[in-house]
Amino acid sequence: MSLRVNDRIQIEDWELVEQFVQSGGPGGQNVNKVATAVELRFEAERSPNLPAPVKMRLRRLAGRRWTREGALLIKVDETRHQARNRAIARDRLAELIRQALEKPKRRVPTKVTPNQKRKRREAKRQRGEVKALRGRVDRD
Repeated sequence: MSLRVNDRIQIEDWELVEQFVQSGGPGGQNVNKVATAVELRFEAERSPNLPAPVKMRLRRLAGRRWTREGALLIKVDETRHQARNRAIARDRLAELIRQALEKPKRRVPTKVTPNQKRKRREAKRQRGEVKALRGRVDRD
């Protein structure tokens, strides 16, 4: 049961490791007996399905969820149902990869026009004059 991200990218089962752990929060007596929280581990660095630039963007998007080994960890314990938490974790992973697929727009640096420079200098000069008038008043 592989995870389909889009038309071209599909994550294979061997790249995903799901571990079920006990979840905190409400659940009554059942919460101590059932492991409903899901820890989804995606071996992103070893994945042959992701191009290198996508892996770099994914690493930046993942933040603290990225491990030293190059894996992405997603933990979900929103519901009391293991199957729902599993589906949510897989959806989050797919969405994160989709975001990493989008190439960011290259910023084109703009130049400050001579008129803007002149206006800035004029504003600084006027502000300096205002501050200069704040000095002590000489009493004759």
